[in-house]
Amino acid sequence: MCWPHWRCMTEAGGAACAQDAAVTRSIIKKYKKPIWHRFIGACKDYALVNAGDRVAVCISGGKDSFLLAKCIQHLQRVSDVPFEAEYLCMDPGYLPENRALIERNAAALGLPLHIFCTDIFDSVANVDKNPCYLCARMRRGHLYKNAQALGCNKIALGHHFDDVIETTLMSMVWGAELRTMMPKLHSTNYPGMELIRPLYLVREADIVAWQRYNGLSFLRCACRFTEEAERRGEDAPHGARAKTKALVAAIRAMNPQGDVNVFHSLHNVNLNVLPGWTHRGCTYSFLDDYGSAPSCEEDGM
Repeated sequence: MCWPHWRCMTEAGGAACAQDAAVTRSIIKKYKKPIWHRFIGACKDYALVNAGDRVAVCISGGKDSFLLAKCIQHLQRVSDVPFEAEYLCMDPGYLPENRALIERNAAALGLPLHIFCTDIFDSVANVDKNPCYLCARMRRGHLYKNAQALGCNKIALGHHFDDVIETTLMSMVWGAELRTMMPKLHSTNYPGMELIRPLYLVREADIVAWQRYNGLSFLRCACRFTEEAERRGEDAPHGARAKTKALVAAIRAMNPQGDVNVFHSLHNVNLNVLPGWTHRGCTYSFLDDYGSAPSCEEDGM
């Protein structure tokens, strides 16, 4: 059954409360350095959560968004910065068993989940070109709209460090531009709304380790395309994202710090040695002031 607006899931029993406490403890104890400290680091470094915010934590049903929800929930309990949080889940047309798994996990982890329904899976089912991109765009619009209805000024998504590196490399290899996934953005279509990514510094491998340590089972990707691939016996999609993951693995094999260096390079861009760039919709070339300022040979290649 799909609810027309949202439904609030509440905690279920003593066993669920015990599991919730154990999961939270694992975040702030066993995985304090790789998860909790990096989560806090991103919140501070990029000013993601401020006093008076009302944050809609968007839960897709996967490991990343559920970890994000638990981190935000604990931060709200211990932070000196007063803010509020809502836990928002969109059902884009999940199979009943996938919807049930999300609800069970939310109850077991003590997350009061607001669920609303859309027909996004049906809308993109017959799209041949970039269906994943279209699905993501449609999802985000619905999340902004429903977050606003809950009185929120921010939506929090579960993108992590690996997503940032993969997005950067994908933009270069497939998009012919240098751009990345930002830690926060202003919404262009929903004035006053922002998007934040508090897991920006957290590695996917540490999220997987946290999930396995707690014996948790989450959705991977429950879209129609993944379901069709699994029915055909395929382990994973073979698109640009999957190929880029393999590229990142190759970079790490060549240099264990390679992905970290890619990340830091995004924070250390030297415009003096770039032939062209774009800023606030305007395109610039190094030739614009080439004749008025001497070049520094040591800065060039």
